[in-house]
Amino acid sequence: MADEFFSSILVNMNPKVDAYLTRATNWHDELRHLRALLLDCGLLEDLKWGAPCYMFQGSNLILFHGFKSYCALSFFNGALLHDPNKILIRPGENTQAGRQMRFKSLKEILDLEPVIKAYIFESMEVEKAGLKVAPIKYEEIVICEELKNTLANLPAFKTAFEALTPGRQRAYNMFFSDPKQGKTREARIEKFTPRILKGKGMNDCVCGLSKKMPGCDGSHKFAK
Repeated sequence: MADEFFSSILVNMNPKVDAYLTRATNWHDELRHLRALLLDCGLLEDLKWGAPCYMFQGSNLILFHGFKSYCALSFFNGALLHDPNKILIRPGENTQAGRQMRFKSLKEILDLEPVIKAYIFESMEVEKAGLKVAPIKYEEIVICEELKNTLANLPAFKTAFEALTPGRQRAYNMFFSDPKQGKTREARIEKFTPRILKGKGMNDCVCGLSKKMPGCDGSHKFAK
């Protein structure tokens, strides 16, 4: 049933997303059906930040991902949706606008198909209206202890981190704070320290091949 539905969606299919789905190691049927739903709603697809991204009127609207224990639709403006079914999840403590809709089976997606489409269409209407989530002040964000310790113990890291724009600082803090395990938070900070020391944000291009500088749109993966 899922394959029949998917095969009927041919318009706006991007070959980069085809390649992404071919490489996916799990959630094959679920991701294919989510793609079909998004395309059926008239969204334009591309591959950004290593994931299929769906756009409306030139703005990023929704991503989909396959995680270890679930697959998800990530709404960039999810905090502005009404969510009468209470199925939108805030991914992290400091996440402001983004919300996730998570699934653990194809049957769950099929059962919720009308609801999923309703949320997609509402997200499009929110974008049409130009609504935005009011940003919270950086000083109101809770910084995880591991980041505090790194800032206190590594002067060069502190200087580089504080030189980043507030938005880049927030993005790093949210990413570092998200894991429940302290060791995982420390590992993330260690991994991204070289990038921070270079003055780069999480999604900034470091190879110079992105078509949408300064962000990385994954162009380097398709450069020959």
